[in-house]
Amino acid sequence: MAGAGPERRFSAQRKLAAVTRLSVWRDRALVGAEAAMKERERDSRDGELLRLKAKLGEVTMANELVEQKIAALEGGRPSGRRRSRR
Repeated sequence: MAGAGPERRFSAQRKLAAVTRLSVWRDRALVGAEAAMKERERDSRDGELLRLKAKLGEVTMANELVEQKIAALEGGRPSGRRRSRR
């Protein structure tokens, strides 16, 4: 490029700033990659965790239905009949 003028070199300060930015970027990228790998390690347990949560939900709903059925059968009375102590 004949008319563009002389080529300018980066000063030591500008080179240091560029290297610092790259180092910060590298450190962030490594932290992010490490976090992503840890998430993948947990993925193998996710299926079992979802299955157990679903089972817990089923058992909880069954218990609530049984409690409602008992309440309906008792008709508002206490569940056990007590004899008088006289």
